[in-house]
This record gives sequence, structure tokens and C-alpha cells, in this order.
Amino acid sequence: MSSGCLVICDQEEEYAAALADFLARKKGLALSVQMCNDTAQVLELQKNCPIDILLISSKCPKEDRGRIRSVNTVILTDYRKEETDENESAVYKYQSGETIMRELIGKCSKMSVAESLFLETVRKKSMKTIGIFSPIHRCGKTSYALELGKRLSVSQNVLYLNLELYGGIGGYFPETGQTLADALYYSRQERKNFGAVLTGMVRHLGSLDYLLPVRISEDIKAVEPEDWICLLEQIAAYSLYDILILDIDEGIRGVYSILRLCTEIYVPEVTDEIGRAKMFQFQEELHLLGYDDISRKITVRRWEHDTGGTIACEDPAEAGYDQRN
Repeated sequence: MSSGCLVICDQEEEYAAALADFLARKKGLALSVQMCNDTAQVLELQKNCPIDILLISSKCPKEDRGRIRSVNTVILTDYRKEETDENESAVYKYQSGETIMRELIGKCSKMSVAESLFLETVRKKSMKTIGIFSPIHRCGKTSYALELGKRLSVSQNVLYLNLELYGGIGGYFPETGQTLADALYYSRQERKNFGAVLTGMVRHLGSLDYLLPVRISEDIKAVEPEDWICLLEQIAAYSLYDILILDIDEGIRGVYSILRLCTEIYVPEVTDEIGRAKMFQFQEELHLLGYDDISRKITVRRWEHDTGGTIACEDPAEAGYDQRN
């Protein structure tokens, strides 16, 4: 349930409606979103609905803006370098909704109630962590992870993280924007508003949320195991996700520590002789190193996809084939 009110006031009705729709669909935003086209509507609205955050066009006269009572007011400017009063906070309106969200969180981060505004206080009972892993390359692991995430996100809040040395940024994933490396940085700072920051960083593939992969492989190789664990624990504690999907690369540090944190581990099925041999060696290594608990979590999943785009993917709710190890 929303605990506050965010009002967008802009004469451009289509723009205001699009921004309101984007913010209203943002997971974790504990604010009801209202849209107005002039200050008269806002003044009428505030009689019954105290305004926590007001996003208002710079075209609205300053004297009219001053009549509106809002805990935090941000001016929507038409130009990147448009002048505003020193005591006014501003954001350029013609940029992506993701960027506006991030800037809005940053501008409100000094507020003592910022976390309660951007992250609902009702927490889920627990978060399931699904690890997607394979010692075999080119087995369709990432395609499987994304397809599984899309299917599960139809009915639940799902976040996908790509923990690969080469996750596909600049190719499959957009090239610009904050990445998993930025999430790790904020996690290390132990910021109390981590949940709000995460809300502003995520991208979307339909109903599936994700963070951009790390750009430089050497950067992800340098991440210590305890940093991964801290990040995953913070996501579980300060977000509203029901399921976290980890697309895991064997080249990262502490890979077994991460697999141990997973509730379930899915390995795409391989049928060729070399693939089966690699899988056998992997399972033998788990046993020799004392990771039998990881082995017990592993389920081999049937996964087929062809160049024409046809995809057949099992998810936990459709277990027609289930080979436990």
C-alpha cells in the first residue's frame, strides 16, 4: 500500500501521463502517483492529499509554485542548463524515466524519510535465490536465465543479475547506464537507503527487472567473495523482490560461496559426450572439496532454442523433466 503522494504537474498532458504511468509501475515506489496539468488542480488536490514530492514544470509561474505545500519540490526543466533559483532542485524532463527516477532519488536522499517514500515498508517473507550455472560454455545458460525470469515475473517480482565476465553489455544489453558495479559500490558504502538506490538503477525486460552487467571483465574478477555476499544480503533485506536470479560465471571469485547462498541451482541440460564429461568433473570436484550441499541443490533443466527464435524452457512450475544430482 502506498504511504505517500507524488504529484506531477505539467501542461504537456501526454508527457505528464507517460511519466506518471512509468513511476506508478515502478516496483518498490511507496507513493501514489497523481497527475495535474496546472497549479489550480494541484492546489485542489492538496486539500485532501498531503504532497510528499512535487514534480512541476518550470513553465508554471514561480508565485503559483510557491503556493503549493510539498515536502520536496523538484522543477522539471525544458533545457539541461535552464536557470532555477538557488533554493530550487531541478531535473531535465526530456530524458529516460530511469534517469529521472535516479536523479529524483538522489535529490531526495537527504530527506530522513527518503527510504520510506521510495521503498514500501511491507516486506516479503523471504526471497528465493535461483542460481543458473554450468561448467559448460555455450549451453544457452543466459538465454535460459532470462526466459525463466520473464516467465516468473508475470506473477512475482523478479530481479535478474548477470555475474558473468562478459555479460553482453553494449550488445544484448544497453551500453549506457549504471551497472552491477555501481550496485556493488553502493552496497560497500552500507547506505541505509540502498533499497531506494536499487529501485532507481534497475532496467526492465517486460515485467522482469535487471541490472546492467559489469562493463570490464577485470573489474568483476576483482570483486571479493564477501562483497558479493554483502550485496545479495542487502537485496534480500532492502528490496521487495520475491525471486533473485543469478546468472553465474565460474570465473568470479568465491563462486562456491555464491552457489551456497542459492535456494535452488539450475543447470541447462547437455546431451553430448564432452558436455557430460565436464558435468561429471564438476560434480566430482564439489564432492572432493566438501560442497555436497551445493550438489544437492542442483537440478538439470531441459532447455532448447533454435535460430528461428523458438524457445522451450522449463521453469520450476513446469517440471516435466527433473534430474536431481
